Amino acid sequence: MTEKAQIGVTGLAVMGRNLARNFARHGHTVAVHNRSYGRTKELVEQFGEEGTFLAAETAEEFVASLERPRRVVIMVKAGGPTDAVIDEFAPLLEEGDMLIDAGNAHYLDTRRREAALRERGLHFVGAGVSGGEEGALHGPSIMPGGPVESYESLGPLLEDIAAKVDGEPCCVHVGPDGAGHFVKMVHNGIEYADMQLIAEAYDLLRQVGGHSPAEIAEIFKGWNEGRLGSYLIEITAEVLKQNDPETGKAFVDVVLDQAEQKGTGRWTVQSALDLGVPISGIAESVFARALSGGASVREAGAGLPGPSATAGAGGADLQSDIEQALFASKIVAYAQGFQQIQAASKEYDWEIDPGAMAKIWRAGCIIRAKFLDYIKQAYDKNPSLQTLLVDDYFLDAVSGAQDAWRRVVALSAQQGIPAPGFASSLAYYDGLRAKRLPAALIQGQRDFFGAHTYRRVDKEGSFHVLWATDDRKEIGA
Repeated sequence: MTEKAQIGVTGLAVMGRNLARNFARHGHTVAVHNRSYGRTKELVEQFGEEGTFLAAETAEEFVASLERPRRVVIMVKAGGPTDAVIDEFAPLLEEGDMLIDAGNAHYLDTRRREAALRERGLHFVGAGVSGGEEGALHGPSIMPGGPVESYESLGPLLEDIAAKVDGEPCCVHVGPDGAGHFVKMVHNGIEYADMQLIAEAYDLLRQVGGHSPAEIAEIFKGWNEGRLGSYLIEITAEVLKQNDPETGKAFVDVVLDQAEQKGTGRWTVQSALDLGVPISGIAESVFARALSGGASVREAGAGLPGPSATAGAGGADLQSDIEQALFASKIVAYAQGFQQIQAASKEYDWEIDPGAMAKIWRAGCIIRAKFLDYIKQAYDKNPSLQTLLVDDYFLDAVSGAQDAWRRVVALSAQQGIPAPGFASSLAYYDGLRAKRLPAALIQGQRDFFGAHTYRRVDKEGSFHVLWATDDRKEIGA
């Protein structure tokens, strides 16, 4: 009897190759396929001793080597290339078989694909996979969506290769159709914010504190041992202590200061606008990357005047203040991301468990951090929590940090050092706690120029002022 594979991977660039190796290392027979057969042969030749691979030269051979229900993991570029692979493989599959898109697809594309394949009797699973190439090989955080029936067959395989925390896999069925890719998108949005906040902390420590990159590396190393402990803080210390072998300079000083992006952060902000969810900290991180990359505009603005020489300077507690501002702003980024997940879950009837998302982000993924345990606990206590900022742990943390947070934001403004992440996060916090916002004036303006009406604080209904009349009488709308 010909041996059959439990799962197959098509698309053997770094991520696909490492996922295939991860499955094989866990004792699963893996079918492997790539558009160019040379890459398939190379994988088997280099890593064949790690497990059992069934190399296929054609799509037909690949599908024939899979046991039923067939599980085909697609690891190609998002957009057109993914659609092309689906169009190639779907006609070869039978009812109950599944296609698993493990790339960074837009969740609306995933919803479209899932609906179309469902009509053909096929299961389509949009699975977010976080952790980069190392995570794919050693244990990523996995966020699969799609039909719950598919998880009964697919889930054990994914849980097997996922990162583990206290023996628990960082993988859970997120929800129907595009839920998995949506959550991965928001994960990436939080990642953008986290990275921007860390960069702002570094900038202030260097420009105001006068510390060298190597000294700041030690500061971050110390922070990583406390409440800020996270993968991104850990690797920041490693990047900052690195020297460029060619020039001997600090590595960070020879890197062009233009941050690139692949689009998931932008998608997160676009989705938030559609949902009406304010994720200002995440949005500012996306805009900050766009600003950094606008070389011609930055060149034109290079001569703009800055603050006077008498602007405020950092005090003796600068490091402590920045640590507190970073922690408080980081909490805001996660609070905004989880609010966006809850809003989308309601909009699309996904029934996402936010506590479960915090649980599977504790290892394997880029935004893994110590305080994700507290996020899980917060949602376990109150699954309908409106914002993390009112949970006891986070309320105490932000309340205790806010004086330092305000000093850091004021200092950055006085020194002329851009800190949009810190500033927008603080503004969001102040917006939440305000008893009354100036939006009343905005609504009055809207009624004046567009007769958009307004509501009153003292009675029900909508109203409009006849602004063009002498008596400006108020009428019910």
